[in-house]
Amino acid sequence: MSSAPSTTSEPDLQLSHLDEHGQVRMVDVSGKALSSRSATAICTVRLSAAAFDLLDAKKNAKGEVLNTARVAGVLAAKRCAELIPMCHSLPLDFIGIEFSSDTEQKVIHITATCKTRYTTGVEMEAMTACNIAALTIYDMCKAADKGIVIEQSRLLEKTGGKSGTWRATL
Repeated sequence: MSSAPSTTSEPDLQLSHLDEHGQVRMVDVSGKALSSRSATAICTVRLSAAAFDLLDAKKNAKGEVLNTARVAGVLAAKRCAELIPMCHSLPLDFIGIEFSSDTEQKVIHITATCKTRYTTGVEMEAMTACNIAALTIYDMCKAADKGIVIEQSRLLEKTGGKSGTWRATL
């Protein structure tokens, strides 16, 4: 699952977290209507064969790795505004973290989906959940493999809001 980042040639695009003087700011969403929004992110954790086999067999010395990573991802999504300075605190209606294994490639794919009914999107919450889940896998497996690689972290899809639906080009 790889692709180049989306690009656009629209000349009127600007960074929403910078004001007209180039100073950082939180985006004012106070005048926006509530709407249903969702976002899904993915990343991949690549392990050595030995670490993957320990994880796959659930014999890792630190316990049930994927359930711990799931809980860490959920907690991270809830606290996204505390970690990313200009993020809004959102009332999250759903946070889902799923894992799929590729035994041939020795990778775990993590997918995080967040949903809300609010005035701003949940892309950052989904991305944060996904990446903290990946870091938790790293933490719990590092005794077996310090060379674990977290890769291909990206937004897959977002729905809702003024900009509507966006899907990654795969």
